[in-house]
Amino acid sequence: MATKILVPSLGESVSEGIVAAWLKQPGEAVAADEVVMELETDKVTIEVLAPEAGTLSSHEVGEGETVEPGAVLGLIGNSEAAPTAPTEEESTSDLQPVEQVSSPAAAAEKKVETFSPAVEKLAAENPQVDTRSINGSGKDGRVTKGDMLAAGAVTGGAAQAAAPVPKASQQATEGLEKRVRMTGLRRTIARRLKEAQNTAAILTTYNEADMSAIKTLRTIHQDAFVKKHGVKLGFMSFFVAACCQALKDIPAVNAEIEGEELIYKNYYNIGVAVGTPTGLVVPVIKSADQMGFAEVETTIADFGARARDGKLTMDEMTGGTFTISNGGVYGSLMSAPILNPPQSGILGMHKIQDRPVAINGQIEIRPMMYLALSYDHRIIDGKEAVTFLVKVKDALENPERLMLGI
Repeated sequence: MATKILVPSLGESVSEGIVAAWLKQPGEAVAADEVVMELETDKVTIEVLAPEAGTLSSHEVGEGETVEPGAVLGLIGNSEAAPTAPTEEESTSDLQPVEQVSSPAAAAEKKVETFSPAVEKLAAENPQVDTRSINGSGKDGRVTKGDMLAAGAVTGGAAQAAAPVPKASQQATEGLEKRVRMTGLRRTIARRLKEAQNTAAILTTYNEADMSAIKTLRTIHQDAFVKKHGVKLGFMSFFVAACCQALKDIPAVNAEIEGEELIYKNYYNIGVAVGTPTGLVVPVIKSADQMGFAEVETTIADFGARARDGKLTMDEMTGGTFTISNGGVYGSLMSAPILNPPQSGILGMHKIQDRPVAINGQIEIRPMMYLALSYDHRIIDGKEAVTFLVKVKDALENPERLMLGI
């Protein structure tokens, strides 16, 4: 009896994943706990293991398909009973007798039977397109719907075929475009961010902070900090501490909506947005309010290194109550970050830039940073949002109070 390969639990608030890649093909032997495929969610890539040894009988879902926890991904059968791939001659004889495919039209029809339903439909509606002459761009050279359309197939039949593109237009774009399929992670990120825009009443309030005091502290104590803790004293630990303090004072920013209820959270799990080659991920510093500066910096450094290698665990990517996004590392001067649902607030950090400011009636050049708080206006009133951001600003401009916990 075949053993099912099931979609594992995807973690808190993750209801679906996308089949990223099958690493084993039907007919191949697999060992127990061997990685057979990869699933992508909006948070992390998950390796799916074979539940027992045997031979992979089938893929029940293809790459790029969306699946939910508990769904059947594939089947593992006894190695002796594992099906073998039919030879080209056997496949041909199963479709129709050889003598019935003597004409080119019949041969083309026979070939179409092995294509995807979308390609079959286009081939039937556009007999003027010779599928045998198309170089497929899909996996293993398979002809895709895009290949058919590029070859002149137009839904609705040849009678409705579009007018040919002028040769000059074809030459103008030849070699200047590159078409790449979106990764499952990128598609999921796009969908979730769009859902956040459509669901939450997102507003953004701005302020700016004078970073002079923090820069001075870092200059004075950096060497001693590195020597003792083995990690640099960065800016993020100050922001994490400032946000935890402000969240305790303005609890609505640490709340979320569930149905018709508001959930106020008395724990402070701070998500830190990290850019990776495959997209943005947000690992979470759990109980950040109970950590010292060195522990926060060590945790962030570890997250950053493992995020780039795709080694973060699902537990490290879930449970956040508030998020900090640092666009300043890429040179962003000002932006309005999008909420990370179901959270109700996200703080945007930006580039530190020397600017003239008025200090006690005098113009001075100070290292200034624009701060942006995007928030869900369904939960957080404007007064609360502005007050929260002012508290963060005051804490950053007086970092000694953060370190003393006052």
